[in-house]
Formats: sequence, C-alpha cells, structure tokens
Amino acid sequence: MNPYLQKASDGLDHIVAIRRDIHANPELGFEETRTSGLVADQLRQWGVEVHEGVGRLGVVGTIRGRNPDARHIGLRADMDALAMTESNDVEHASKHIGKMHACGHDGHTAMLLGAARLLAQDRHFEGTVHVIFQPAEEGRGGALAMLEDKLFERFPCDRIFGMHSYPTMPIGSFGTRVGASMAASGRWQVTFKGSGGHGGMTPHLAADLTVVQAHFVLGLQSIISRNVPPHETAIISVGHIQAGDPNAMNVMPSELKISGTMRAFSPAIQKLLESRIEALARTHAQLAGATAESKLWWNAAPVVNDEAAVRIAVQAAAQVSGRDAVDDDMTKLTAGEDFSWMLQQRPGAFIFIGNGRRMGAGGGNLHMPNYDFNDEALPYGIAYWLAIVEAELAAST
Repeated sequence: MNPYLQKASDGLDHIVAIRRDIHANPELGFEETRTSGLVADQLRQWGVEVHEGVGRLGVVGTIRGRNPDARHIGLRADMDALAMTESNDVEHASKHIGKMHACGHDGHTAMLLGAARLLAQDRHFEGTVHVIFQPAEEGRGGALAMLEDKLFERFPCDRIFGMHSYPTMPIGSFGTRVGASMAASGRWQVTFKGSGGHGGMTPHLAADLTVVQAHFVLGLQSIISRNVPPHETAIISVGHIQAGDPNAMNVMPSELKISGTMRAFSPAIQKLLESRIEALARTHAQLAGATAESKLWWNAAPVVNDEAAVRIAVQAAAQVSGRDAVDDDMTKLTAGEDFSWMLQQRPGAFIFIGNGRRMGAGGGNLHMPNYDFNDEALPYGIAYWLAIVEAELAAST
C-alpha cells in the first residue's frame, strides 16, 4: 500500500465517526459552536496547541515540529453547513430540518482533523503547521472574520493550502490549476420604487415597475454579451423577484425588489459588472418615472493559485495517488470560495479531491439535498495533507 495512504488509514474508523457526527449535527455560518468545540476538544486530546474564537468561531491548532521557526504553513478546512433539508435516508442524516452538510465541509473538517492527529503524533518535520478550521464559508464572511482577527499575524504562514470535495471526480483523484481557478462570487439587489396604481382603471398614471424589471432583466444579459469582452467569463443570474400582493392582483406595486448573483474571474470584470448593473437599473427606472436603489457586494474574490504552491500541491497529490490521477490544468469553475481572501494575503493553492461517482443516497451534486461526503475519500485527503507537510517542511536526515 502507498505509505501515505497506509499512514492515513491509522485510526480511520474514528475519523469516519467524527465526520458522520458532524454531518448529523449541522450548523450554519457563525453558529458552529458544537462543531468548533468538537474540533478543539479532539485537537487537545491529541496534544495540539489550540486557539479558539479566531474570527468568532474559528479554531487554529498549532503543531510544532523540529526547529519550529524554520518555516510555517497553514492547512485550512471549513466547518459550516447549508440552509437546506436533507433527503438522504441514512443513519447519520441531519437531525435538523433546514440544515445539512451539502457541500462536504463535514468531510473537509474530518480530513484535516485526521491529518492533525498524525502530525501531532510524529512531528517529524522542520517547521510549524497551523491547522485552520474556518467558520461561515457559505456567504457569511468567515475567512474575512479570521483575517480581521489577525489570523496570519498571530499564526504566521509562508504558504496556505485548502481543499474541497468534488462529486463526479473519481475517488483518489485531484484537480487544480495555476492562476484563477474559481470565480469571484457576488450578490446584487435592486429596489425599484414608483407611484403604483390601479391596474385595471388607471394604469397610464402609474410607473409600472413590472415593465421596468422586465426590461432590466433582459438588459442584464446584454451586459454579458455586449460589455464583457468575448475572451472573458462572467455570469449574471436573477434569483429572486418580489412585488405586489397575490390577493390584490389588480394593484400595480409601488415597490419591486429583484436580486441575484454575479461571477467574474478578474477585478476589472468585477468592476464592470457593478457599474453596468447600477447604470441599467437607474436608466430603466428613470425612463418610467421611477427610482432604483442598488446594493452590490462580493462574498468571495477570485481564487488565484500561486504557481510554486501548485507545484507543491501537484507533487503531494501525485505521491498519494500517482501522477495520472492529478489534473494540473483543471477547468476553471464559476463557483465561489472565500478561501480566496486568504490567498490574497498569502501565496497558496486550492485543490479539489474526488468524491466519487455514486447513484442513489449521497450521490447528489454539491448543494443538493441528496449529497453526502463519501467516506472513501477520507484517507486520500488525510494522506494529501501529510504529503503537503512533507513537501513543504521536509525533515533533514
């Protein structure tokens, strides 16, 4: 057996149990009191120096090897769940309606815990490893909260590494790329306000906000097709429209709210989307004698991987699964990931780990009610973390 996988298999039953316990007890962003407590307790049991309350509910474990000041690296996992109801009929299914681990963060946490346990036992490396357990990745600003709490000033890192499960990729496979690998993820909201009116008697006297939003929605796609350069990738999607009262269908609304998401891979395109959405809303409102109030914000910057860090990540993954199982030019994803904020402050790499192709319970895609992290991926993720530490902090003989 591969030596990394062999080592990762030590105590694996306990790590599986932890993963399933976290899955059964999901907590939303900045509510992860139980999860962060479990993480801290486990780390302490294994002799790891523990720091709690970093960025509100984040946990950082510090593992010092030989010559701890030689070099420092960070390994990061996220802990929060999603506001969804699970459909899987499994023993470890979520105990809480409206909350579930549909993005694999239970697996991410378990893999990093498994690696921390083995690193704390051995400590056969030159330098210091900070294992970073982040709250609130799913759009609630967990990475920024940890950074605002002086994460890297308190826990210095020469490089930072992250990992995410990926359904449809085979178990034991890995994927990453140099440069932009995931999109900046933003949200926008526009509130149109007008006079309203009687839709059956005096529609000509009203500012018809439904027509305003119809033109606005059509115009959003012209931003993508006519303002964004053809060689760039960008997305604007509408996710919610709210206006009027279904019990008053002859009343034209005086307020209409519309909101959605936007994605881009570069700061220039981010700024372009912001300015064009605001201008489009304002122009269509003015033409109808209405007003528009726009709010736009970014939950995550583009994930931009450092070239040297990617080489280390690819090397580590290849040592675990073989070079043929590692895609070093993975297609860019328009999904968002707030690990990007950490990468803006320290060089590093984000890698995907295969979650397998499964049918039935647990076989759904990310953010689906029938998704479940595949426990068969756990030893590969643990082994990858061990290989990263060895590659970055190789012990002298």
